[in-house]
Amino acid sequence: MKKLVLAAALTAAASTASAGSMADAVVEPPVVEEEASSSSAAILVPLLLIAIVAAAAS
Repeated sequence: MKKLVLAAALTAAASTASAGSMADAVVEPPVVEEEASSSSAAILVPLLLIAIVAAAAS
């Protein structure tokens, strides 16, 4: 009988200790990734600058 009371007391204490608080849960916003630009557009600007510099030098 004493073991049953002790087990019930330990169970009640454990469930109270692991209970959550009344504070709202912190939810982080989802991460949104942008798509990378294509490589042809990235190489077009330097090539255009080289062509302008070459045209200005000649």
